[in-house]
Amino acid sequence: MLHFDSDYLEGAHPAILERLAATNLDQTAGYGTDEVCAAARKRIRTACACPDAAVYFLTGGTQANAIVADQLLRPWEGVVSADTGHIHTHEAGALEAFGHKALPLPHQHGKLVAADVRAYCEAYWGDANHEHVVAPGVVYISHPTEYGTIYSLAELEALAQVCRDFDMRLFMDGARLGYGLAATGADVTLPDIARLCDAFYVGGTKVGALLGEAVVFTRPGLDDHFFTNMKKHGGLLAKGRILGLQFDVLFERERNTDDESSGAETGIRYTSIARHAVDLAQRLAEGFRAQGYELAMDSPTNQQFVILDDEAKERLSQHASFSYWERTFDGRTVVRFATSWATKPEAVDELIALL
Repeated sequence: MLHFDSDYLEGAHPAILERLAATNLDQTAGYGTDEVCAAARKRIRTACACPDAAVYFLTGGTQANAIVADQLLRPWEGVVSADTGHIHTHEAGALEAFGHKALPLPHQHGKLVAADVRAYCEAYWGDANHEHVVAPGVVYISHPTEYGTIYSLAELEALAQVCRDFDMRLFMDGARLGYGLAATGADVTLPDIARLCDAFYVGGTKVGALLGEAVVFTRPGLDDHFFTNMKKHGGLLAKGRILGLQFDVLFERERNTDDESSGAETGIRYTSIARHAVDLAQRLAEGFRAQGYELAMDSPTNQQFVILDDEAKERLSQHASFSYWERTFDGRTVVRFATSWATKPEAVDELIALL
């Protein structure tokens, strides 16, 4: 069976396992207050060109979304999200369990449109009864989106401007951020994200780590008592160095393996391993198109969405696993094939041959 269900089916990048094994008996302070986490924070700040950023480590995406939203929201505010946003659809009401409300808006291929957010805010503030209604306080976006699409720099700048105009915070879910940064045609960089977002997180669980997300607050004061908030919501890991170590490895700068003698650096490991997944996903997309399959949308990332009739879905499912996404109006099914940092090129070739 070929597995393309998701991008976190494998364990961790070998360099992480090597570092974990080598430091296994080291004794460090707990709760992320150790020198390993400090080194990882420094690497992340450097990569983001944001030397004053506050960086915290949590174990998973749903946890990060809910706790960060709780941190950024005032008691009377809610989260503006695409109606397909993960925080609204697939997190079992975690946001609502913390006492906040999702404020969903229609999406365009998974993305929020700045003009729609602006119109929503104008309608809210223009309503004479707005004090009876949950106020928009945070704009939540995921990059890549739940449909494998990415925001352009212009789109991100437009959303950031709406947030500034209406005193809202912009929060980016970066569970798959590596694949967004490495996406075909992407023009958004980590420094861009740090400049435009009030908070975001660097996803590790889906991009090479055993587990873990690195939450980054870019505006002074937004992380006030966040350590305590993590503890309150069960998000503070006692052996915090395990999380910090993984991001320290993922944000190491790699050497040029094509010319070992030069010692030239090629970039951070986080984006290089993500690019591997994106390249294979694009090869897979080309294979689907070549065999006459219809793609639900053009995704430049590691997620590819294919429209299958029942017969084709049943036939492929005998040999490959993939994720159900949604039904189309004509009764067919959109399914997702996801590659990862560890996907083998032979597996992609074998799947294409099955088509």
